[in-house]
Amino acid sequence: MSPQKRATIISSVVATLLVLIKLVIGLASGSVAVLASAIDSLLDTLVSIFNFFAIKKAEENPNDTYQYGKGKIQAIAAVIEGTIISMSGLYIIYIGAKKLIEGSVTSLLTPSIVAMTISIIITYFLVKYLLKVAKQTDNLVIKADALHYKTDLWSNAAVLTALGLVYLTGLDWIDALFGIGIGVYIIYSAYEIIVEGIEILLDRALDGKLVAQIGEIISKHPEVTSYHWLRTRTDGSTNYVEFHMVLRPSMRLLEAHRIADEVEDSIRELETRKRWVITPHFDPYDDEQVNEVMLHGKTPATLKGLLD
Repeated sequence: MSPQKRATIISSVVATLLVLIKLVIGLASGSVAVLASAIDSLLDTLVSIFNFFAIKKAEENPNDTYQYGKGKIQAIAAVIEGTIISMSGLYIIYIGAKKLIEGSVTSLLTPSIVAMTISIIITYFLVKYLLKVAKQTDNLVIKADALHYKTDLWSNAAVLTALGLVYLTGLDWIDALFGIGIGVYIIYSAYEIIVEGIEILLDRALDGKLVAQIGEIISKHPEVTSYHWLRTRTDGSTNYVEFHMVLRPSMRLLEAHRIADEVEDSIRELETRKRWVITPHFDPYDDEQVNEVMLHGKTPATLKGLLD
């Protein structure tokens, strides 16, 4: 089993445990903050289960139907996860506002404080584990999961603070106010996850620094005259690179492939945690202008005139 699959299973088990603890205490005490945290943990469980199947599909090998694999399922999963997180945040804001208006009382403060303390300790170790797996694999889904539980860690701390203040002051509106604040923070944290997933689905180029390093590798090869049309994208687990490199017109094809292999090997060293699909194109001269004309849909006649 891959580290990322194992991570989603552990996340699911831990989130289920937290749901049981928080839901029982939240319903018994009437605390909006604790109940909000329980709802968030329930969504965590569902998301982690979904993430397991998303990673399982993303790891499938390419086939005749999906020739580039199914890596973008990870981006879809990230967008869905971010949307679910946002919805939970909105619901928490609604519950908090309702308590402010109705003025309901929070009870069982001591058990609630104990439950949230246990939740913080468990979540802390889960976040450390997920961040370790995310660093090892650079997997978008695990990074989203780690960010989600890191958000939970801060929201749990906020819940504990709210309960402590209610215990000390007897002001129940503090619980509702903190619940609303947690809801806003949860929505804010989901934004980054959604944006990253959408950018992958839209084939955003790789990080600018990484693209510059790729260009430097190509241009510094002693037998490459120049390069153009460097294009990059990623599906979350595989980086795709295409480029045209200009070689001597009289060069043998075997020699050109040797040069390409050397360039590709150097590029792969830039990020060893990812798979790479690198597609070089050999040119006897710099035809970047011709390619640009083709890209913008010019007619063959225009192309002929340009070449002449």
